[in-house]
Amino acid sequence: MLSAKGLFQEILDNDDSFQLFCSIAAGGESQGGWENGRIAALVPEGMRDLAPKIARHGADEDKHGRIFLALLRNRGLEPVEVPPSTDYTMLLERRGIGLAHERLRAAEHLTEQDVITYLAHSRVTEQRAADQMDMLTGHFGEHPQIGRAIRVICRDEENHLSYCHEELLRLAALGHGREIHVALRHSALAEIAIYRDVSLAVMARMGRILGWPRPKAAVLAAAIRAMYAYEWAGGWRRMVNLRMPERRDALGGPAPRAVGLA
Repeated sequence: MLSAKGLFQEILDNDDSFQLFCSIAAGGESQGGWENGRIAALVPEGMRDLAPKIARHGADEDKHGRIFLALLRNRGLEPVEVPPSTDYTMLLERRGIGLAHERLRAAEHLTEQDVITYLAHSRVTEQRAADQMDMLTGHFGEHPQIGRAIRVICRDEENHLSYCHEELLRLAALGHGREIHVALRHSALAEIAIYRDVSLAVMARMGRILGWPRPKAAVLAAAIRAMYAYEWAGGWRRMVNLRMPERRDALGGPAPRAVGLA
């Protein structure tokens, strides 16, 4: 019977599939680090109190990218080119989710609405990241090679999600509730489609690397499409609800170092 743990174990055990997995992950995290760094630099004057937290978010993402590259180095592997069909971050930007890179490369300060767009996009994508890392931690948190790295990243993703909840609720209390609701819904409905497409592309690549028989590949593709159907029917709502987190000010202070990992 197919399981998430069994599939990831196959990917982990094969150098080529592990190389692709870590390369995709490192690229996405590094891109997130750049985006957050630019947003921190361009935050409007009236919202400058957010800049250190956004910068901390970016520093965490950069750290995650270095951790995935370190996992490759530990196996004597180099990163490989990420196929465009598996580039989650790029595909989200092309769908108009989050802030366009062209906007972030400019020197002009962002607007209040831009910051709401950023936080809503982060709320949705950090939910996905937190869910995935929680699953991996449950299965591989004690793995001798990757366990510590997974636990560090999982803890950071939980902090990022807490930060998004808290800041969006603060802005909603200031009268931005309608804009936040619209931005969250737009981001979530686009994200679930992008996640489906990227998952199908990644699993197709992994199937070719690992030599999966057609029936196995077909079952996996059907499971991915079934998950999308569930999310489209209402599962997406978990990505847009807001609640005050137990841990407040989760991104206050400097990012902790991952000593020995990156």
